Amino acid sequence: MKPKLVWLVTAILIALPLRAESQQPKKIPKIGVLFPGSRATLSQRTDAFIQGMKDLGYIEGKTILIEWRWAGDTVERMPELTTELVKMNPDMIVANGTPANKALKAATKMIPIVMAVVGDPFGTGLVQSLARPGGNLTGLSIVAPNLSGKRVELLGEITPRASTVAALVNPNNPVHRGELQETEDAARSSGKQIQAINISYANTLEDGFSAMRRSRVRALIVLTDPIFYSMRGQIVDHAVKNRLPAMYFGSEFADEGGLMSYGPDMTELFRHAASYVDKILKRVKPGDLPVEQPTKFELVINLKTAKQIGLTIPPNVLARADKVIR
Repeated sequence: MKPKLVWLVTAILIALPLRAESQQPKKIPKIGVLFPGSRATLSQRTDAFIQGMKDLGYIEGKTILIEWRWAGDTVERMPELTTELVKMNPDMIVANGTPANKALKAATKMIPIVMAVVGDPFGTGLVQSLARPGGNLTGLSIVAPNLSGKRVELLGEITPRASTVAALVNPNNPVHRGELQETEDAARSSGKQIQAINISYANTLEDGFSAMRRSRVRALIVLTDPIFYSMRGQIVDHAVKNRLPAMYFGSEFADEGGLMSYGPDMTELFRHAASYVDKILKRVKPGDLPVEQPTKFELVINLKTAKQIGLTIPPNVLARADKVIR
């Protein structure tokens, strides 16, 4: 064989595997998502997360695969759904709420987990510290100093005669122990008393509000909980029906007829959770990514609801609102 022909054949043989390798389809990352509630009740937050992914170049079904799991309004399904997702061995799992993340932490030490908004990840043992989480979890927390105290203060300004305030508590949410204590401490310092009302399922709401009527409570605080969020329409309806001035933790409550909300912009937090997914897919270890806490909070007041329940919002409180629904 002539030297030139030998060289040509050799070049072709070398190029063939390289070409075959270049034609190999690129592996599409797969993530699991575990949320409480349903797609319908969490539509705003789900859409915000999907938009955050799109902003970073991840298109569901094209450049990323997403396995969605919805727990409904119950914590009991978390272990079952966690097992399903872990068996799929995804590149990562995104989960909302402390119960979901605790179930995942117990199920896997290898799969990275992004906490798409939890209460107190350090206090509940999800991470070693906020600055350096360690392990396989990181993400976003909605806990901030004096947040409960601020909610009690604002509710007190619009209901100065309310000596007893009900607090809606999910006994299955471990974060509520600390949040309830902070709420009780803040209420006590302003001469008020907190009555905890335990609600675990939607069908116990009527019983809870019946207990409030018997105790003659004059106002309500709903503690932060993903299941309460998915039940927000029913909770708001009960509060309005009972003419109870209520403070909620998310603006979506006020959008749906709740009197007042004070807290971080939750849709923005869910959009921001996508940045954690992006970093981890680019090989950053979750334990090296600090857990972020909110720094900006918004006060939303629904004047339609205030009129409906016969309440006048003081001008000084109204002036501090970031959004007023008229």
